[in-house]
Amino acid sequence: MKKLILATALLLATFTMKAQELIIISSDLLKCDDSILVFTPGHSRYCNKSDDNTTEAIPTLFLLHGWSGCYRNWADKSDLQQVSDRFGFRIICPDGFYNSWYANNVDKNKMQWRSFFDRELYPQMVEKYNLDPEKTFITGLSMGGLGAINIFLDDISRFRSAGSMSGVLDIYHTSPNLLDKELSQILGPYTPENPLYDANNPINNLDKVAGSGKLMVISCGYEDYYVKSTLDFSAKCREMKIPHIMLLSPGRHSWIYWDYALVEHLEFFKKILDGANLGF
Repeated sequence: MKKLILATALLLATFTMKAQELIIISSDLLKCDDSILVFTPGHSRYCNKSDDNTTEAIPTLFLLHGWSGCYRNWADKSDLQQVSDRFGFRIICPDGFYNSWYANNVDKNKMQWRSFFDRELYPQMVEKYNLDPEKTFITGLSMGGLGAINIFLDDISRFRSAGSMSGVLDIYHTSPNLLDKELSQILGPYTPENPLYDANNPINNLDKVAGSGKLMVISCGYEDYYVKSTLDFSAKCREMKIPHIMLLSPGRHSWIYWDYALVEHLEFFKKILDGANLGF
């Protein structure tokens, strides 16, 4: 009954706003439902038609929240409808739950988030919104930055570009609590013999994008405790000659910074989409 009431309220809201939509996917891979909040621009200059019946793909951004957040985090902290309208991008905000780390739990009876994205969320969004990989992007903050880059590296053919804001891009150069208390809940005990840590560490998997010419946008605040992780990731990209935009500015691990960084990322994604000269 609760789902029916929610769906009915959504339907009424869709008729009045036509720009925001709440989608609920019942997933065996998650062992629960996932809520996805979608913001669609009133008009996108990337489409030839402005009516609702156009089948041309609108540029789309998968936007991931951080640790302890939910699918509403970004919408509660930023005016995503205004951002969507400004850049002409559809914005898709799935629920990564409190601490999924956007990974598959070592226990197959628990949440398999990465498989959920690969086998349920992404295919359903492609079908519903006619996504074009050349117009599809992904980014996120903190835990979501790690998730966005890992999902991108899993299969770069699904995205034009990817980004990270204050992301955990090298899990071995952060706080000890991250490995022993957080990631161990998902990947199992942290030991040198556990291969899941390397497999889920973005900096260790850059070979998957090397030589593709696909560009990443990486940003962090100077005062953020993940700035070293971000700098190390950028250094590894330079070593491997992987094109990327590195954005450093004053800022902490805070919504003030992420609200600013989201606009930065979309500015660059828009330039990538337009084929602008970025110096590469």
